[in-house]
Amino acid sequence: MLLNAIILLPAAAALIAGLVPWPRLRPLLVPLTALTHLGLVCRALAQGPITPSHAMLGLDPLGGLTLLVVSLLYAVSSLYALGYLRCHHDWDNRIFTACLLLFLSAMSLATLARHLGLLWVAVEATTLVSAPLIYYNRNKFSIEATWKYLLLCSVGIALAMLGILFVAYASLLGHGEANIQLDHLLANAPLFSVPWLRAGFVFLLVGFGTKMGLAPLHTWKPDAYGEAPGLVGGLLAGGLTSVAFLAILRAMQIMTAAGEQAIARQCLLALGVTSLLFAALFVIRQRDIKRMLAYSSVEHMGILAIGVAVGGLATYGAMFHMFNNALTKGSLFMSAGNIHRHYGSKRQCEILGSLAVLPVSAGVFLAGFLAIAGSPPFGVFLSEFTILRGIFNTGHPLLSGGFLLLLTVIFIGMAGTVLPVTLGPTYDQQGTPGNHHETLLTAGAPLLLLLAVLAAGLYLPAPLKNLFANAAALLEVTP
Repeated sequence: MLLNAIILLPAAAALIAGLVPWPRLRPLLVPLTALTHLGLVCRALAQGPITPSHAMLGLDPLGGLTLLVVSLLYAVSSLYALGYLRCHHDWDNRIFTACLLLFLSAMSLATLARHLGLLWVAVEATTLVSAPLIYYNRNKFSIEATWKYLLLCSVGIALAMLGILFVAYASLLGHGEANIQLDHLLANAPLFSVPWLRAGFVFLLVGFGTKMGLAPLHTWKPDAYGEAPGLVGGLLAGGLTSVAFLAILRAMQIMTAAGEQAIARQCLLALGVTSLLFAALFVIRQRDIKRMLAYSSVEHMGILAIGVAVGGLATYGAMFHMFNNALTKGSLFMSAGNIHRHYGSKRQCEILGSLAVLPVSAGVFLAGFLAIAGSPPFGVFLSEFTILRGIFNTGHPLLSGGFLLLLTVIFIGMAGTVLPVTLGPTYDQQGTPGNHHETLLTAGAPLLLLLAVLAAGLYLPAPLKNLFANAAALLEVTP
């Protein structure tokens, strides 16, 4: 009943948002629903794993961690959404508010799904309901980004469907039953047809990897993140990518149960290293701050993939990193959105010295850059260092050196954009006519997320440590 409420609450709120005729009251539904949703998620996690045998819905540590990340990011982002929509009070927010709430419902369904078909439906639903959010600014660039997002992600999801069919056929050949319920797959995976199972994993990795934004499947990200409002960019980079990563981890669980984890890790490692390489190449001299953050997202998806591919301690680090990356990306995109809205531009040459004009937003943007680059004492430093320790422990010196080298190049590339934007010389004319200024909600929400990442670097509560460890354990052992 509790799991159903987590999914249905935002869906019901979206229906109400579509019916409410008052545009000034409609945005209040977003934080009210988000905070209630976070309370339900915390209650579900406190109860422990909820995995009825062969059920369609369930909550294990892996899904619980992703659900917590999504709900926490969304709850803080909902406060920003309230301030953001007030800045655009003359725009019709009916579709935006309804889709924003449906987005939470679809992501929640994906984290709780115990059936590959239901998981596929939920991930596809996130694509459909998030597309209108990208188009909210209603210009020629946002419509182009929206169509690119829809087409590329839909192709990826179609490939994932083919992968699910291959896994079902592997089950049919080996076990005599084409059942794609997760518990059934994990229990009977050793009996599956190995060639069909391997083919299914490759298609699942490519399909959901497109949605996650692993290179070279990432080409929708710079456009979608660059043209979406900062609020939406944060939810895509922190929430949606975590859900897509979970879908890949479900496939990893099946491969591990079948004793095929070696080839699965090799494939994931190849995409992870490629993602770091692409991010290092394209972040250099990237003067659009939102597109720069998109390539940073590609980088951190690669870090997550490498962590799981290496295994052991690095898998624990990847679980911790998913938490840190989501909150930091949310903070960065929302603060970048404030800068963009004030200046009417995302280009470095037009927003120099923003710290003197927007002290909170620009300060959070600068500190968020240091956090996402892995600087102590932020939580990202600990999670990346844990992954690096795991790489060293498993005896991969070349991978360790390449990992550090590429992170250094990305840090230098991002610094070349972030430092002038925040600390550079200011213009005599600041902002654009009718520019938007910081408010308590739009500046406070990204600051709150950044403080959470800082707190994770200074002290990690025992329940969170256990959640990371239990999630990692599901990927390391067979059932």
